Amino acid sequence: MDRAPGFDAGKEDSYRDVLWEDGERLFCRTWRDRGNGDPQELLAAVPSAEYPTAGTIDRLKHEYRLREYLEGEWALRPLELVRERGRTVLLLEPPGGSPLDRFIGAPMEIGRFLRLAIAISVAVGRMHRRGLVHKDIKPSNILVGPATDRIWLTGFGIASRLLRERQSPEPPELIAGTLAYMAPEQTGRMNRSIDSRSDLYSIGVVLYQVITGTLPFTALDPMEWVHCHIARRPLPASERPGHIPPPISAIIMKLLAKPPEERYQTGAVGRRLAGSPGVDGAAAGRGSGRAAARRDRGEPGGRDDLRRHLRDEWGDK
Repeated sequence: MDRAPGFDAGKEDSYRDVLWEDGERLFCRTWRDRGNGDPQELLAAVPSAEYPTAGTIDRLKHEYRLREYLEGEWALRPLELVRERGRTVLLLEPPGGSPLDRFIGAPMEIGRFLRLAIAISVAVGRMHRRGLVHKDIKPSNILVGPATDRIWLTGFGIASRLLRERQSPEPPELIAGTLAYMAPEQTGRMNRSIDSRSDLYSIGVVLYQVITGTLPFTALDPMEWVHCHIARRPLPASERPGHIPPPISAIIMKLLAKPPEERYQTGAVGRRLAGSPGVDGAAAGRGSGRAAARRDRGEPGGRDDLRRHLRDEWGDK
């Protein structure tokens, strides 16, 4: 681990500007001197515990080792791993947005949801093409830009470069990942390998929560979470309050299929969402005169533009 030149972690107040927290980590704004008197803003991921576990430190180190596979278009890129005042700190490029969990509460408006869902689909697809399986997709690991059509992924502490791997049965509280968003095969209780389709299940949980305002399952303890993911069928999103269109609900429910082979491929998720009822109006901003004019001129902002974007991104896969 190298100390970042000019990094000010030695100052007493370096980590007081906390932007958000993700369980075991605090994300803080910090600065370093570029050498020309012009300070550079950085994001610091700092263990939240005074005495973090070895696992917490290992996850920071693992995320740093993956830096060459992460691209700034869709991920928060690690810049340096430093040790200051007895703490291991991961320095990242500063984000252009806020964690998705800040947007969750009341059911999200359909047009905004579609833009967000397509952006998540595209980002995760790009990650998969880099040979990575995230294994911990959840709202706090998704950063949303101001327009909700740009997102960045973070939290790669348990991401894998293996195309397939098996999770051995372990006590639920010891399984790496976040139980509320975990694919059935990640629990180690199914005869299935973990692969990119495991991330699609987690996307399904996230999208269900965003559009309904609630998780597809609730549980009181780790073993109940495992049971929910491997055995329970969630109430379709269209049957929740909020007038959610059945076609969008069907897409989410397919992502939440228990067998991985019954889920969409990532590109198919984006294409399905782009063709969903509501993209013509809500997702393209039909209520906006400027958006309507863009559609009439064939400029970015309409359904055809969304479909062109997804075709360019995914081809015929």
